[in-house]
Amino acid sequence: MCGVPADPARFFCDPCERALPRLGVPVCARCLSEESPADSCIRHAGDRVHAAFVYDEAVATLVHAIKFGSRPNLARAFAPALAAALPARWQRPALVTAVPLHPTRRRERGYDQAAVIAEALADALGAPFTGALLERTRATRAQSSLGSRERRRNVRGAFRVRHPGWVAGRRVLVVDDVLTTGATLAEAMATLRAAGASTAGAALAWAQ
Repeated sequence: MCGVPADPARFFCDPCERALPRLGVPVCARCLSEESPADSCIRHAGDRVHAAFVYDEAVATLVHAIKFGSRPNLARAFAPALAAALPARWQRPALVTAVPLHPTRRRERGYDQAAVIAEALADALGAPFTGALLERTRATRAQSSLGSRERRRNVRGAFRVRHPGWVAGRRVLVVDDVLTTGATLAEAMATLRAAGASTAGAALAWAQ
């Protein structure tokens, strides 16, 4: 960002990395999807999402490199920052999983960026990762172009738990790359809670 050469494995030089805006507070995915204040909710404990950064120009370059620039290895460099954003209760979840891409989009991209981040985070936490926990049952429209009601309708019923017996009575951390409208993560976590899990979310950044 400043023009100084950086280690390719770290993406930023040290001063630019230290300048990345940290979030520091949980965000409620359910309130966000309903366009209510999302960073002061105390009602929806299972919908809390913990993000490492606030999405700005610098963080956008990192996310785009992981998501579109064939640099999934960068997820490992920034997994410790995401781990540090989690509260003590979620430093050792029973399972870590990811919001899954639809198979068509995964084939187009060659990998699932949320799963790459989730696996790196699981390693940083010393927790088990499974990418086979949630399945996207249908392709959905891009959330960014929809209103709040349409966002919730767009993802309603879009996931199913492949192995309900794996999650009943267990703490499951659900990971996505960026928290934007909140509806997708809220639906994924609600699907897991319906199978008996307790849930929290994690994302590399929150796009306010």
